[in-house]
Amino acid sequence: MTFRRLYSWIAQSAVVVAVVGMLLPVIYMIAMSFRTATEIIEKPLGLPETLYLGNYANVLSSMPYLRSVANSISITLAVTVLVAFLGSMAAYPLARRTNGFTRLILLLVALGLATPPFVTITPIYVIFRNIGLLDSYVGIVLAFTALNLPLSVFFYTSFIGAIPKELEEAARLDNCNDWQIYWYIIRPLLGPATATLSLFVMLMVWNDFTYPLLLLTSPEKFTVMISVYRFLGNLNVQPEQLFPAAVLGSLPLLVLFVIFQRRIVAGVTAGAVK
Repeated sequence: MTFRRLYSWIAQSAVVVAVVGMLLPVIYMIAMSFRTATEIIEKPLGLPETLYLGNYANVLSSMPYLRSVANSISITLAVTVLVAFLGSMAAYPLARRTNGFTRLILLLVALGLATPPFVTITPIYVIFRNIGLLDSYVGIVLAFTALNLPLSVFFYTSFIGAIPKELEEAARLDNCNDWQIYWYIIRPLLGPATATLSLFVMLMVWNDFTYPLLLLTSPEKFTVMISVYRFLGNLNVQPEQLFPAAVLGSLPLLVLFVIFQRRIVAGVTAGAVK
C-alpha cells in the first residue's frame, strides 16, 4: 500500500468515525423519544416497535414550547444582527489603521476571547440590576452581544485585512468618506464571513443556559433551553420526558442551521463573483 492510499484510507476512516460519532447520539435520542417508559427500561438500546407520539403530546401540553421557541429565535436573531453589524464596524478601522493604539485594542479583544464566560456573570448581573435590565429582552440581548463582540471583531479584522486596499483608494477618488467606503465597498464583501460568524453566534446563543437562567425570571420570557430545564427539573428526570423535550429543543436550531448553511454557499459564490 502506497503512502497516498494509506493517507486516503486514514482520512476516509476518520470522516466515517466522526460522522458516526456525531449521528449516533442524535439517532438514539430521536428513537427513544418515540418509546414508552416501560420499553426504555426493558430495552434501553432497543428500537421503537411503534411510533408512540404520546411523549410529544405530554411535553407540548406541559410546557410553553411555542412561546419559548419564539423567544429563543427573537433573541438569537437580534444578537446575531447586532454582533455582525457592530463587529464589522469596529473591525474596519482596526484592520486599516495599524498603529500602537489599534494593536492595544486588538490585544484587549484577544483578552476578551480568552476570558471564561463564568467570570462575567456576576458583573453583568450587578450592572443590569442597578440599571433595571434584569428580566428583560433588552438585557439578555445586550449581554449576549457583549459576550460575542470580541469574537466578531477578531474575526472581521482578519477578513477585512485580506481585502485589497485598492478598492478603497478608488472609492476615495470618487469623494467617498469612511462611512460610505464601509457601507458600499467593505460591507458587501463580508457576506461569507458574516454567514460563518452567524453560525457560531447562533449556536452559542441558542445553547447557552447560564445567562438566560440568571437574567430572566418571568416564565413568558424564558428561552427554550430554560423551558426544557424547568419542565424536566433536576431531581427526578424521566426518560419519556427527557428525550422528546431534547428533540423539541434542538429542532428549531437544526432548521436555522440548515437555512444559514445554504446562505454560506450563496455568500461564498457572491464573494467570488465580486
